[in-house]
Amino acid sequence: MQKPKVLSLGAPSYADADFLKEFESKFDLHIIQPSDRAGTVAAVAQAAKDAGPFDAALILMGSGAYERFDAELFSPLAPHCKIVACVNAGYSEFDLDWFTANQIYVTNTLNAVAEPTADLAIFLILAVLRDTTNKEANVRRGGWRNATSPPKDPNGLTLGIVGMGKIGKHVARKAKVFGMKIQYYNRSRVPIDEEDALGAKYCPELDDLLATSDVISINCPLTESTRGLIGEAEIAKMKDGVFLVNTGRGPVVEEKALIEALWSGKIARAGLDVFDNEPKINPFFRAAENCIVQPHMGSWTDVAWKNAYHECLGNVSALFTDGKPISPVNSLS
Repeated sequence: MQKPKVLSLGAPSYADADFLKEFESKFDLHIIQPSDRAGTVAAVAQAAKDAGPFDAALILMGSGAYERFDAELFSPLAPHCKIVACVNAGYSEFDLDWFTANQIYVTNTLNAVAEPTADLAIFLILAVLRDTTNKEANVRRGGWRNATSPPKDPNGLTLGIVGMGKIGKHVARKAKVFGMKIQYYNRSRVPIDEEDALGAKYCPELDDLLATSDVISINCPLTESTRGLIGEAEIAKMKDGVFLVNTGRGPVVEEKALIEALWSGKIARAGLDVFDNEPKINPFFRAAENCIVQPHMGSWTDVAWKNAYHECLGNVSALFTDGKPISPVNSLS
């Protein structure tokens, strides 16, 4: 019996050797090396011509150079391809309408990057409260504290979490260790026993959370309903001198409104791991002293990558073993 063919955009090198060996015992794995957009589009088309048809495709780490995932990139694999499995947790880069119309499952990873992303959110929360970037810069310039008053302590402050999925729950659990009071806004309330375990208060309205939080952490995915969720009107409802952390997706917060709030001091400091138009981000964020920035590092740990590769390949295995992937983000008729 012929094994299903899988086209991998990049080598699944972070998967454990035994895990990969087991996968290849069931699937015929073909690897291409992606490059920029034009090069990757051409490589996928050439692979389909030379070695297709393919039953599945894998999108691995480092896909930023050739996104978006759409008809231009993947139409050479249709109509035979049944699934495109991605190592990312977010899926805003996919043209889901096209994949669904072509009866191709799109899958993401649910668990691999959740805790590492929450770790980075906690790092940024502490960094904006303690103003660590400016303090480090002072030391590197030969100075010292250069401050007349101490920075904020997290103990006793209220953390408002926007998006109480897996990442948000990890953030709540970790922030509780620092004595923060936890409240959250989510499209649906989490079970009461989970609230109790996390010590988290549910805010049924986003405005209530914004008005009463000292620190706001954005942990929701980017969807049509969350794009621009935090704009000028929402920022106006926040406390003066609030701290904002975003490890979700850049466009959840309107960039223009965020910059204006940082200029005015409405937002005292922001900790940002995600931006519009990555990696060509607005120069403001590179220069602003009240911004602590990271180059979208939430999921970038060795353990996260290993687990993400396992989840990604596991989705393909599940489809051909059980008839449905583990974590589809679209529904097929």
